[in-house]
Amino acid sequence: MSRTRVGLRREDPMQMGERALEKLVCETIVEIRNADGLHMRPAMQFVDLASRFASDITVSNDDTEADAKSIMQMTMLAAARGTRLRIRAEGPDAEEAVNALRELVETRLFGEPPPEGKG
Repeated sequence: MSRTRVGLRREDPMQMGERALEKLVCETIVEIRNADGLHMRPAMQFVDLASRFASDITVSNDDTEADAKSIMQMTMLAAARGTRLRIRAEGPDAEEAVNALRELVETRLFGEPPPEGKG
């Protein structure tokens, strides 16, 4: 279900001074699979994990974009089971961050039981 895209983004040298900087950019699409969706406890797990990384991380659905390190913004996504979210990280550990967050959402299911009939 999920796919990951990794690339480099070159900063505009006029804005950055003498040399252009490159930032690793990584993104993936995940699906919320745990029975109760992204309620407060899993949202806090997501924020705690995202906060371990130096990269800037955003999460978005069709309507809303959130800072993955902000519990208030993450809960505003109102992501029920089946919601697809785009996770995007930009920075030195972007790929590691996206992989860890994807595992939390899709493999570990926030440590919650899978929906009835799915496990």
